[in-house]
Amino acid sequence: MTSPGWRRPAHGVRRTGKERVVLRQTTERVYSSIARVLGDAPAERRPEPAGRAPKASGIDPAVVGELKEIADYITRLKSGIAALRAQELMRDRLPMAHDELGSVVAATAGATNSIMEAAEAILVIEDSTLDGYRAKVESRIYEIFEACTFQDITGQRISKVVEALGQLEKRLESFATTVKIQDGEAKLDPEDAKRQSRAETLMLNGPQLKGPATPQDAIDALFS
Repeated sequence: MTSPGWRRPAHGVRRTGKERVVLRQTTERVYSSIARVLGDAPAERRPEPAGRAPKASGIDPAVVGELKEIADYITRLKSGIAALRAQELMRDRLPMAHDELGSVVAATAGATNSIMEAAEAILVIEDSTLDGYRAKVESRIYEIFEACTFQDITGQRISKVVEALGQLEKRLESFATTVKIQDGEAKLDPEDAKRQSRAETLMLNGPQLKGPATPQDAIDALFS
């Protein structure tokens, strides 16, 4: 970067006082620009005492230290981004989680349909003998037992999804620690904010997990 009115001196040529002042000003502008981009400026520089002339031996050590802090921060940032392994997440883990959950939904729906069909068939079974009736009912009962085996397969699929989400959570936590970012520093996505507001307004939070729950008396009090 070259500032107006200042040219880079040839090797071995001492800079004039004016050139050193321009170099200092240029360095300060670069520092300020980098700090604004990163949003995490290093420690504030101490101003030069009034009346003190610029050092003739080169760049102020304070500037060198600040630029080194910026370089160290960028290095940590790059390491944190690399540790995310975003390509692996997008290529393997997230598509796998999507496919596994889709298979869980399909298996659950198929098993439910099989169980309901068998139960409905039992309701309309007719036979002239007790043994014949019993044989037909047992056949449908076995179909229900067979359909219930979906739980083992879906449990394995869900475990894989939970593992993938755990890896994602661990990497995001490590990255947030590296770059020192808090939730309040970023704006909430408008679509997410709208979806969250709608869910809270319409109480679309889905089934409640096991754990501390609102007592029924408190719920009744809301409508009394």
